[in-house]
Amino acid sequence: MTSFLAEIRQTIIPDPSRDGPLPPLLVTLTIVTGLVDAFSYLVLGHVFVANMTGNVVFLGFALAGAQGFSIPASVVALGAFGIGALGGGRLGSAMSCRRGTLLAATAAVQVVFLAVGVVMAALAGSPVPAGYRYGLIVALAISMGVQNATARRLAVPDLTTTVLTLTIVGIAADSDMAGGGGSRAGRRLISVTAMLAGALVGAALVVHVQIVYPLVIALVAVAIVAGTTRALAASQPAWATTGES
Repeated sequence: MTSFLAEIRQTIIPDPSRDGPLPPLLVTLTIVTGLVDAFSYLVLGHVFVANMTGNVVFLGFALAGAQGFSIPASVVALGAFGIGALGGGRLGSAMSCRRGTLLAATAAVQVVFLAVGVVMAALAGSPVPAGYRYGLIVALAISMGVQNATARRLAVPDLTTTVLTLTIVGIAADSDMAGGGGSRAGRRLISVTAMLAGALVGAALVVHVQIVYPLVIALVAVAIVAGTTRALAASQPAWATTGES
Protein backbone atom coordinates (compact mmCIF):
# COMPACT_ATOMS: atom_id res chain seq x y z
CA MET A 1 0.00 0.00 0.00
CA THR A 2 2.87 2.38 0.80
CA SER A 3 4.41 1.76 -2.63
CA PHE A 4 1.02 2.20 -4.31
CA LEU A 5 0.44 5.58 -2.65
CA ALA A 6 4.00 6.66 -3.41
CA GLU A 7 3.48 5.92 -7.11
CA ILE A 8 0.32 8.03 -7.13
CA ARG A 9 2.13 10.88 -5.39
CA GLN A 10 5.09 10.69 -7.76
CA THR A 11 2.76 10.84 -10.75
CA ILE A 12 0.86 13.86 -9.48
CA ILE A 13 3.91 15.55 -7.92
CA PRO A 14 6.84 14.03 -9.85
CA ASP A 15 10.59 14.22 -9.33
CA PRO A 16 11.66 17.53 -10.94
CA SER A 17 15.02 16.13 -11.99
CA ARG A 18 13.58 13.28 -14.05
CA ASP A 19 10.31 13.94 -15.87
CA GLY A 20 9.39 17.19 -14.17
CA PRO A 21 5.75 18.13 -14.76
CA LEU A 22 5.38 15.75 -17.70
CA PRO A 23 3.42 13.02 -15.82
CA PRO A 24 0.54 15.26 -14.65
CA LEU A 25 0.50 17.02 -18.02
CA LEU A 26 0.20 13.67 -19.81
CA VAL A 27 -2.53 12.60 -17.39
CA THR A 28 -4.39 15.74 -18.47
CA LEU A 29 -4.01 14.70 -22.10
CA THR A 30 -5.35 11.26 -21.19
CA ILE A 31 -8.50 12.94 -19.88
CA VAL A 32 -8.66 14.81 -23.20
CA THR A 33 -8.58 11.48 -25.03
CA GLY A 34 -11.61 10.27 -23.08
CA LEU A 35 -13.50 13.50 -23.80
CA VAL A 36 -12.76 13.50 -27.51
CA ASP A 37 -13.45 9.81 -28.07
CA ALA A 38 -16.75 10.09 -26.15
CA PHE A 39 -17.74 12.87 -28.56
CA SER A 40 -16.62 11.01 -31.68
CA TYR A 41 -18.24 7.69 -30.80
CA LEU A 42 -21.55 9.10 -29.61
CA VAL A 43 -21.90 11.98 -32.06
CA LEU A 44 -20.03 10.94 -35.19
CA GLY A 45 -21.35 7.39 -35.37
CA HIS A 46 -19.32 4.50 -33.96
CA VAL A 47 -15.90 5.86 -34.81
CA PHE A 48 -12.97 6.77 -32.59
CA VAL A 49 -10.52 9.57 -33.32
CA ALA A 50 -7.91 8.57 -30.73
CA ASN A 51 -8.14 4.82 -30.12
CA MET A 52 -7.23 3.35 -33.49
CA THR A 53 -7.49 -0.26 -32.32
CA GLY A 54 -11.22 0.27 -32.04
CA ASN A 55 -11.40 1.67 -35.56
CA VAL A 56 -9.62 -1.35 -37.01
CA VAL A 57 -12.17 -3.58 -35.29
CA PHE A 58 -15.05 -1.35 -36.43
CA LEU A 59 -13.73 -1.50 -39.98
CA GLY A 60 -13.87 -5.29 -39.79
CA PHE A 61 -17.46 -5.10 -38.54
CA ALA A 62 -18.41 -2.75 -41.37
CA LEU A 63 -16.76 -4.95 -44.01
CA ALA A 64 -18.78 -7.88 -42.65
CA GLY A 65 -21.99 -5.88 -43.14
CA ALA A 66 -22.76 -5.15 -39.48
CA GLN A 67 -25.24 -2.31 -39.03
CA GLY A 68 -24.23 1.01 -37.49
CA PHE A 69 -20.59 0.97 -38.64
CA SER A 70 -19.11 2.92 -41.54
CA ILE A 71 -16.23 1.86 -43.75
CA PRO A 72 -15.51 5.46 -44.91
CA ALA A 73 -15.61 6.86 -41.36
CA SER A 74 -13.16 4.26 -40.04
CA VAL A 75 -10.83 4.69 -43.02
CA VAL A 76 -10.91 8.49 -42.78
CA ALA A 77 -10.19 8.37 -39.05
CA LEU A 78 -7.26 5.99 -39.55
CA GLY A 79 -5.84 8.09 -42.38
CA ALA A 80 -6.20 11.43 -40.57
CA PHE A 81 -4.71 9.97 -37.39
CA GLY A 82 -1.77 8.71 -39.44
CA ILE A 83 -1.23 12.18 -40.91
CA GLY A 84 -1.28 13.69 -37.42
CA ALA A 85 1.14 11.05 -36.14
CA LEU A 86 3.46 11.74 -39.08
CA GLY A 87 3.45 15.45 -38.30
CA GLY A 88 3.99 14.78 -34.61
CA GLY A 89 6.81 12.40 -35.45
CA ARG A 90 8.56 15.02 -37.58
CA LEU A 91 8.28 17.56 -34.77
CA GLY A 92 9.62 14.96 -32.36
CA SER A 93 12.64 14.29 -34.56
CA ALA A 94 13.35 18.00 -34.88
CA MET A 95 13.07 18.55 -31.12
CA SER A 96 14.30 15.20 -29.83
CA CYS A 97 16.40 16.72 -27.03
CA ARG A 98 13.93 19.48 -26.11
CA ARG A 99 11.07 17.71 -24.43
CA GLY A 100 9.47 20.84 -23.02
CA THR A 101 9.54 22.64 -26.35
CA LEU A 102 8.17 19.56 -28.09
CA LEU A 103 5.18 19.18 -25.79
CA ALA A 104 4.42 22.91 -25.86
CA ALA A 105 4.62 23.00 -29.67
CA THR A 106 2.52 19.93 -30.30
CA ALA A 107 -0.08 20.99 -27.75
CA ALA A 108 -0.31 24.31 -29.59
CA VAL A 109 -0.91 22.41 -32.84
CA GLN A 110 -3.61 20.42 -31.09
CA VAL A 111 -5.24 23.63 -29.93
CA VAL A 112 -5.64 24.72 -33.55
CA PHE A 113 -7.31 21.50 -34.66
CA LEU A 114 -9.50 21.26 -31.55
CA ALA A 115 -10.59 24.86 -32.10
CA VAL A 116 -11.62 23.92 -35.63
CA GLY A 117 -13.54 20.99 -34.15
CA VAL A 118 -15.32 23.23 -31.64
CA VAL A 119 -16.40 25.64 -34.39
CA MET A 120 -17.66 22.84 -36.63
CA ALA A 121 -19.52 21.11 -33.78
CA ALA A 122 -21.16 24.39 -32.78
CA LEU A 123 -22.26 25.09 -36.36
CA ALA A 124 -23.36 21.54 -37.13
CA GLY A 125 -25.88 21.03 -34.34
CA SER A 126 -27.33 17.59 -33.64
CA PRO A 127 -27.58 15.30 -35.50
CA VAL A 128 -24.37 16.21 -37.31
CA PRO A 129 -24.71 16.41 -41.14
CA ALA A 130 -22.39 14.20 -43.21
CA GLY A 131 -20.21 17.09 -44.37
CA TYR A 132 -19.51 18.28 -40.85
CA ARG A 133 -19.13 14.70 -39.65
CA TYR A 134 -16.14 13.95 -41.85
CA GLY A 135 -14.62 17.37 -41.23
CA LEU A 136 -14.81 16.72 -37.49
CA ILE A 137 -13.30 13.25 -37.87
CA VAL A 138 -10.36 14.67 -39.82
CA ALA A 139 -9.67 17.60 -37.48
CA LEU A 140 -9.96 15.57 -34.29
CA ALA A 141 -8.05 12.53 -35.56
CA ILE A 142 -5.16 14.72 -36.73
CA SER A 143 -5.07 16.36 -33.30
CA MET A 144 -4.98 13.02 -31.53
CA GLY A 145 -2.37 11.63 -33.91
CA VAL A 146 -0.09 14.54 -33.03
CA GLN A 147 -0.72 13.94 -29.32
CA ASN A 148 0.07 10.24 -29.52
CA ALA A 149 3.27 10.74 -31.50
CA THR A 150 4.45 13.25 -28.91
CA ALA A 151 3.60 10.99 -25.96
CA ARG A 152 5.53 8.22 -27.67
CA ARG A 153 8.55 10.48 -28.15
CA LEU A 154 8.45 11.71 -24.54
CA ALA A 155 8.32 8.07 -23.40
CA VAL A 156 7.18 8.72 -19.85
CA PRO A 157 6.48 5.19 -18.52
CA ASP A 158 2.82 4.11 -18.51
CA LEU A 159 1.53 7.47 -19.74
CA THR A 160 0.83 6.98 -23.44
CA THR A 161 -2.35 9.14 -23.17
CA THR A 162 -4.34 6.64 -25.26
CA VAL A 163 -3.45 2.94 -25.27
CA LEU A 164 -4.63 1.29 -22.05
CA THR A 165 -4.58 -2.39 -22.99
CA LEU A 166 -0.91 -2.89 -22.11
CA THR A 167 -1.32 -0.61 -19.11
CA ILE A 168 -4.06 -2.83 -17.69
CA VAL A 169 -2.12 -5.99 -18.57
CA GLY A 170 0.90 -4.58 -16.75
CA ILE A 171 -1.07 -4.04 -13.54
CA ALA A 172 -1.73 -7.77 -13.34
CA ALA A 173 1.19 -9.34 -15.21
CA ASP A 174 3.91 -7.30 -13.45
CA SER A 175 2.44 -7.68 -9.97
CA ASP A 176 4.09 -9.58 -7.15
CA MET A 177 1.30 -12.18 -7.36
CA ALA A 178 2.35 -12.94 -10.94
CA GLY A 179 6.02 -13.06 -10.02
CA GLY A 180 6.75 -9.76 -11.72
CA GLY A 181 9.11 -7.02 -10.68
CA GLY A 182 6.44 -4.56 -9.64
CA SER A 183 3.28 -3.48 -11.42
CA ARG A 184 3.52 0.30 -10.84
CA ALA A 185 -0.21 -0.01 -10.19
CA GLY A 186 -0.51 3.48 -8.74
CA ARG A 187 0.60 5.29 -11.90
CA ARG A 188 -1.17 2.86 -14.20
CA LEU A 189 -4.46 3.18 -12.35
CA ILE A 190 -4.21 6.96 -12.58
CA SER A 191 -3.93 6.63 -16.35
CA VAL A 192 -6.96 4.32 -16.51
CA THR A 193 -8.95 6.55 -14.17
CA ALA A 194 -8.10 9.65 -16.22
CA MET A 195 -9.40 8.04 -19.40
CA LEU A 196 -12.53 6.85 -17.61
CA ALA A 197 -13.17 10.30 -16.15
CA GLY A 198 -12.80 11.97 -19.54
CA ALA A 199 -15.13 9.47 -21.20
CA LEU A 200 -17.69 9.77 -18.39
CA VAL A 201 -17.77 13.56 -18.47
CA GLY A 202 -17.75 13.64 -22.26
CA ALA A 203 -20.61 11.18 -22.57
CA ALA A 204 -22.67 12.94 -19.89
CA LEU A 205 -22.27 16.27 -21.67
CA VAL A 206 -23.19 14.81 -25.07
CA VAL A 207 -26.24 12.97 -23.75
CA HIS A 208 -27.56 15.50 -21.25
CA VAL A 209 -26.23 18.94 -22.24
CA GLN A 210 -24.77 19.92 -25.64
CA ILE A 211 -22.52 17.99 -27.99
CA VAL A 212 -19.94 20.77 -28.30
CA TYR A 213 -19.03 20.91 -24.59
CA PRO A 214 -16.64 17.92 -24.48
CA LEU A 215 -14.60 19.54 -27.25
CA VAL A 216 -14.64 22.91 -25.48
CA ILE A 217 -13.27 21.31 -22.29
CA ALA A 218 -10.68 19.38 -24.31
CA LEU A 219 -9.60 22.60 -26.04
CA VAL A 220 -9.20 24.46 -22.74
CA ALA A 221 -7.27 21.54 -21.19
CA VAL A 222 -4.84 21.28 -24.09
CA ALA A 223 -4.35 25.06 -24.12
CA ILE A 224 -3.48 24.87 -20.41
CA VAL A 225 -0.99 22.08 -21.14
CA ALA A 226 0.62 24.16 -23.91
CA GLY A 227 0.86 27.30 -21.79
CA THR A 228 2.03 25.51 -18.65
CA THR A 229 4.70 23.54 -20.48
CA ARG A 230 6.02 26.61 -22.25
CA ALA A 231 6.24 28.57 -19.00
CA LEU A 232 7.87 25.78 -16.99
CA ALA A 233 10.35 24.88 -19.75
CA ALA A 234 11.44 28.47 -20.38
CA SER A 235 14.40 28.21 -17.99
CA GLN A 236 15.53 24.94 -19.62
CA PRO A 237 15.40 22.66 -16.54
CA ALA A 238 16.78 19.14 -16.80
CA TRP A 239 13.45 17.45 -17.56
CA ALA A 240 12.84 19.81 -20.50
CA THR A 241 16.14 19.25 -22.27
CA THR A 242 17.06 15.64 -21.71
CA GLY A 243 16.21 12.96 -24.24
CA GLU A 244 15.93 10.37 -21.51
CA SER A 245 12.79 9.44 -19.60
